[in-house]
Amino acid sequence: MAQSNGQSRQLSRQQLIDALNEDLSREYQAIIAYINYSQTIKGAQWMHIAKELEVHAGEEVAHALIIAKQIDYLGGKPTVQMKPVRTSDKPEEMLRFDLENENETIANYRVRVRQCEELGEYAVAEHVRQILVQEQEHQSDLADALGIEVPDVTTTAQRA
Repeated sequence: MAQSNGQSRQLSRQQLIDALNEDLSREYQAIIAYINYSQTIKGAQWMHIAKELEVHAGEEVAHALIIAKQIDYLGGKPTVQMKPVRTSDKPEEMLRFDLENENETIANYRVRVRQCEELGEYAVAEHVRQILVQEQEHQSDLADALGIEVPDVTTTAQRA
């Protein structure tokens, strides 16, 4: 509900659950994308990256479990819906899709930490922070694989 003194709008517990379910849908998307890309990326120059994508897939499974547990803790029901997965036959395009998804995930988790803290859900915020550390590592790995700088998603996270 909006506060009349101009302070930020605080989410309800149910709105936090809904937002975490959106995050869970993105984790499911990441799991499928990383599994698919790690097995379909072709070319000798991509084999090391394919192995790293397999590692990322396992980490995303762990993230999904953590988020689902937090949703349950808050009294919600974890979603079974995932965001759509984009595919390509071009390795660079696959990695760009992954990077775009990681950028969105990082921006959303930064917002989620603030929302959890505003509701006094400090332990939930800490779990999200731990996931955020790995998501930023994924972002860095993908940017390195593409030969680009790590994208700055700070402004995206502040707008949400």
